[in-house]
Amino acid sequence: MSIRPAISTSLASPTLEGAGVHLHRAFGFNQPELFDPFLLFDDFRNDDPDAFAGGFPWHPHRGIETITYVLNGSVDHSDSLGNSGKLNSGDIQWMTAGAGIMHQEMPTGNVKGQMHGFQLWANLPGSLKMTSPRYQDVEGKEIPEITDDDGTIVKVITGEFWGQRGPVDGIAADPLYLDITIPTGCQKSFKVDTYRNTFAYIFEGAGKFVDASSPKGILLEKEVLGKELNIRDMSGNRTLVQFGTGEEIVVRAGPKGLRFLLVAGTPIQEPVAWHGPIVMNTKEELQQAFSDLRNNRFIKPNDH
Repeated sequence: MSIRPAISTSLASPTLEGAGVHLHRAFGFNQPELFDPFLLFDDFRNDDPDAFAGGFPWHPHRGIETITYVLNGSVDHSDSLGNSGKLNSGDIQWMTAGAGIMHQEMPTGNVKGQMHGFQLWANLPGSLKMTSPRYQDVEGKEIPEITDDDGTIVKVITGEFWGQRGPVDGIAADPLYLDITIPTGCQKSFKVDTYRNTFAYIFEGAGKFVDASSPKGILLEKEVLGKELNIRDMSGNRTLVQFGTGEEIVVRAGPKGLRFLLVAGTPIQEPVAWHGPIVMNTKEELQQAFSDLRNNRFIKPNDH
């Protein structure tokens, strides 16, 4: 079985979004073909309530799906179709914007004032860009959690993995979305479909993704725990890792363990015309979307 090489690593960049929310962006708005079908990935994490108090007031989306995963704190959401709710720690919301929706997301810290979550944007193929909006709100307790013999924990948000299927379904990108925790000193392999674009995002601890061409990256447990471990070779907090082709991901955890998201999706391979929260296939479709916004035609009558 061929091992996928890590072809690039990069740190998420500090960014301001919404009404002054401080977050870190791993990728987005540049070269969308690199992560096709995924468009953008944000890590909104802060211990200072003033850094996210303004939230994300009313804004439009068309032509995409947004995936929000909350780890700490909560997010109140509402939209132009009359939907409203609250995402708490461990919860997921998968929103298909389709033909168009206006919504807002207002984060609140936990009892310590801490807020942490992720938002991923997935593109829709042209045949589905004008579909009716749809929500999937999933409580954390509904997400399958698998614990391996070595203590590795995998939460299956969407897709099928180790005999479990995530509760989010019917997504155009047919994605695999996993939250993985690997204990200190452990090395694990994770099978991923060869034809899916795949990335990992590290947010706790550190680790090294290895391939068959770098045997030094594959260490025994005693070596990982010993002085031989070169910390500079490891990727840590807020690191994005993009993979090449292959059938499995191999990773070893550092001395403090490792937690990361593993995301894979089938490329759409269509033209992208993108401005802000609206993603279409052509400039003409993009212009039509903004014309609809200006003329109060953005929300389609048959979506109510």
